[in-house]
Amino acid sequence: MHAHFQSEFDALMKKAAELLTGDSSEEMVNKIKIWSMYQHIHKIMPALTSHWNQTHPDSKSEMRKLFEEIRDLNQQFKAQSETDKQQE
Repeated sequence: MHAHFQSEFDALMKKAAELLTGDSSEEMVNKIKIWSMYQHIHKIMPALTSHWNQTHPDSKSEMRKLFEEIRDLNQQFKAQSETDKQQE
């Protein structure tokens, strides 16, 4: 893979993390990568994620926590953005 592509893709993931959660830290970018990949696999191969969930219940629980964390951060970020817009 070309370094230029990798750099641009990393910037895309960083921006996605920022727009979803308001946090573009390396840790959040990694969480967004995991979240988005799992979500994509679940949409195109639901049987695979179902099997994985059954065979890896602890990891399923961690994935659930990750989804809830990102959902909560997104809701907080949206609420804060709305508050900021109203104050302007």
